[in-house]
Amino acid sequence: MADDTILETKDLVAGYLPGVNILNGCSIHVARGELVGIIGPNGAGKSTLLKAIFGQVSIRSGSVVLAGEDITGLKADKLVTKGVGMVPQTNNVFPSLTIEENLQMGVYQRPRAFAERLEFVTSLFPELRTRLKTRAGSLSGGERQMVAMSRALMMDPSVLLLDEPSAGLSPVRQDETFVNVAEINRAGVSVLIVEQNARRALQICDRGYVLDQGRDAYTGAGRELMNDPKVIELYLGTLAADQEAARGAS
Repeated sequence: MADDTILETKDLVAGYLPGVNILNGCSIHVARGELVGIIGPNGAGKSTLLKAIFGQVSIRSGSVVLAGEDITGLKADKLVTKGVGMVPQTNNVFPSLTIEENLQMGVYQRPRAFAERLEFVTSLFPELRTRLKTRAGSLSGGERQMVAMSRALMMDPSVLLLDEPSAGLSPVRQDETFVNVAEINRAGVSVLIVEQNARRALQICDRGYVLDQGRDAYTGAGRELMNDPKVIELYLGTLAADQEAARGAS
């Protein structure tokens, strides 16, 4: 593993049910300060990869390494203390709690750091500063996503895992979410993002991986992948056709 690699998976084989593998030898890496995107067709294992890294899926073989330390199979609470943050696609805020209480939950293992980390996340997301007493359940989808990312940042992670952060959002809120992800990365946090909005994700990513049938099929700079004929034919072109068909049917 290169000295600047903060997170790496090696030949990861994992799945939810006995004898059924979703990941079939997946190897990816994220360098310090890098923003890396994971794209691929439905069922390729994108979200499963994040869940395997974050200790939520059984790993049958292979390894996950964080800054040179083997963290394979560690549970989420241990991973958070080691510097891995995760924002799931759904159920990522406590709707009955205020924004402030959600952020407190994010730092429950290190409560004395609350004031310092609150200053950090509100510097990234200034609109949270005046809405701390607002109940999370009253927020729009995009606002909830902002709170979810902020909560994951409260423990000062070195790596942030994002699972489909733009899913279900309006186009305007999708754009805001991608801008927020880029801001988090510029603030010094390495990011691994899984996205169905492949073109938009690749626009902001330093590098990307295309997953296919649980393996890393292609990798390259984000904008290179956008223009790679193989990637366009196998994935981006199909996605564009599906989206066009959906628009025509609506």
